[in-house]
Amino acid sequence: MRNTIATAVRFVVSALLAFIWSAASAGNHAGDLSGPQNSIENIQVSQQAGNILVRVTLRQALPALPGSFSIANPARLAFDFPATGNGLGRTVQQVNEGDLKSINIIQVGDRTRMVMNLRRNVPFETQIEDKTLLITFAPPIAGEAQTRTTTQFAEAKPQDAAQSIRDINFRRGKNGEGLIVIDLSDPNVGIDIRQQGTNLVVEMGKTTMPENLRRRLDVTDFATPVTTVNSQQQGDNSRIVISPRGLWEHNAYQSDNQFVIEVKQVVEDPNKLVQGSRGGYQGEKLSLNFQNVEVRAVLQVISDFTNLNIVVSDSVTGSLTLRLKDVPWDQALDIILNTRGLDMRKNGNVIWIAPRDELAAKEKLGLESQQQIADLEPTRTESFQLNYHKAKTVQDFLKNKDQSLLSKRGGVVIDERSNKLFITDTPSRLEDVRRMLAEIDVASRQVMIEARIVEASDGFSKELGVRLGGSDPIGLAGAGNKLLGMNGLRFGLGGSYSDYPTSQVAAASAAAANAAAAAADAKAAFAAANATPPTPYLSGAYTRTVPTIPFSQFINLPASNPSASKISLALFNSDMTQVINLELSALEADNKGKTVTSPRILTADKVEALIEQGVQVPYLSASSSGATSVSFQKAVMSLKVTPNITPDGRIMMNLDINKDAPDYANAIGGSVPINTKHIKTDVLVDHGGTVVIGGIFEQIEAKAINKVPVLGDVPYLGFLFRNNISSDQKRELLVFITPKIVADSLSLR
Repeated sequence: MRNTIATAVRFVVSALLAFIWSAASAGNHAGDLSGPQNSIENIQVSQQAGNILVRVTLRQALPALPGSFSIANPARLAFDFPATGNGLGRTVQQVNEGDLKSINIIQVGDRTRMVMNLRRNVPFETQIEDKTLLITFAPPIAGEAQTRTTTQFAEAKPQDAAQSIRDINFRRGKNGEGLIVIDLSDPNVGIDIRQQGTNLVVEMGKTTMPENLRRRLDVTDFATPVTTVNSQQQGDNSRIVISPRGLWEHNAYQSDNQFVIEVKQVVEDPNKLVQGSRGGYQGEKLSLNFQNVEVRAVLQVISDFTNLNIVVSDSVTGSLTLRLKDVPWDQALDIILNTRGLDMRKNGNVIWIAPRDELAAKEKLGLESQQQIADLEPTRTESFQLNYHKAKTVQDFLKNKDQSLLSKRGGVVIDERSNKLFITDTPSRLEDVRRMLAEIDVASRQVMIEARIVEASDGFSKELGVRLGGSDPIGLAGAGNKLLGMNGLRFGLGGSYSDYPTSQVAAASAAAANAAAAAADAKAAFAAANATPPTPYLSGAYTRTVPTIPFSQFINLPASNPSASKISLALFNSDMTQVINLELSALEADNKGKTVTSPRILTADKVEALIEQGVQVPYLSASSSGATSVSFQKAVMSLKVTPNITPDGRIMMNLDINKDAPDYANAIGGSVPINTKHIKTDVLVDHGGTVVIGGIFEQIEAKAINKVPVLGDVPYLGFLFRNNISSDQKRELLVFITPKIVADSLSLR
């Protein structure tokens, strides 16, 4: 057995050497020196007084210390040389001096990275001597505890100006990680990251922090592994202490002046040997070469290599033969277990290995015993006060046969007055109910929804009309008027004497005719008697007055609107015996208006709300028997909405908007029609954003011409015999919706 173990240990050592050689032999091509101006010409490694000195000789002197970073597992130290090529003719240099195993030189474009493979993390110093970069590794003092994991970024170049932190921000990554973003005044600030207890400490050497950034940020509400970020000044250095919770891992990277620390949550897998977010096998590589060796001995070798506690069941027996080269140790263990039909369970740093059937039987027995304990466990009664949920709703849920929160022996009663639950069950089930109530009994978030219903109208109308008439005052009895001295009767051309009744006009004409006849008879009588007529007949003293017929128009087509502008023109002779009257009327109207209706309503998340305003229009309805009754129909503006706040802070809304208005002008038989505008839709809107959910545009153009036949079509003069009407009306309806999530500290005003 001892010889077997010794042989296994030798194989482990050979496996480590093989791992080093395989990592070093990856690629052996020279870098392309055509692009970069500078290049790495030589690397020399030596030991002086216990220190390891690495001299990197370049073609030209470096203007500043190259940027660098280190990782703890596996121990690596990397230097980045910008605008520098690989002039060594190789990509790997074996060292094996102290803690330095090898050096990889990799060129990508015009940048070269030099990676030093270490056996453990050791402190180092860098300095520039002409064309040489000197890297000194000092071994730690004997007995010093090496309990912390450190990531150290490059020390800054000699500082000619003060370095400072410009800003510190925290945000949540898309996968739930916490991101601490630090803006630096200089990309060459020296940064040291180390894990100190349960905290992560970031220290920036010789860097000042402004007063407004020296604060403690509580970032629990971001739902990341980070709970607090404490920034403070420590002498000449700036320190940021990050406090995560649970199982976590961190990563740090820098881009120009921005330095980012990423803290991720790690979900522990009890069947996974190495915890972390990286997939596949992650253990250190080893090589195994066994011929007919006992399984227990191989497991012992892996235990010694990994420093894990392995407990092997007595039922694990037999031997195996295997040869593995450069395989991660966790993959090697998995291969051994699968080969022998074994399985494992991990608890902390202890691994229990046994046959699969044995593990499954023991786990089943444990579950059955837990079930029996739960069936026999004594019950107790607890009261739960609900603040936001209704006790009746929770009771119906717990009594549902499909739920599994309560055991078969559990029961629940409620007190609606105090909104309390009284639950009887085992302590473990009561704890499950308590966690469930803590999740659901929370205040609902509220949403303010504002709708703007905008109706814009633009109307234009134009009318042009004319009135044309004339008159000729002549005597109805001709020469008899002159003889009798009677007034002449005025009459109009065209039109009707609508200003006087027809009977009055007829009576006036008859009276004038009788007067003329009487005057003729009298004149004849005096002539027969050879006598002179009396003076009154000659002087007109006996003249009879006949009503004058008002002036009328034979073309009467004015603008229909009484407020139209008018221009009148009269033509007459010097004796005013003939008169022509022309009247032009014109109207041009431009009407613009905008009506805005803005209903607003506040409601809780996922709760339907309704607001409406308007009238109820009565109408008659008849039954089959002929009886009539009065019913009412709503003509209202209403907003019905059900909001749903999404996890990313946006708002999904189910909207139902009505805008009705009664049209009394077009009522028929006492029934009033209702003009309806209705929109129903589902929309997704950002908090505080505005979206247009509907729009209607109408345009009505109309033209009308009233004219005198034939005369209205005469070129140039036809406008005197016609009336022109034209109109152009535009209407537009738009509906805007703006939702806002109301903070708990705000109230509706």
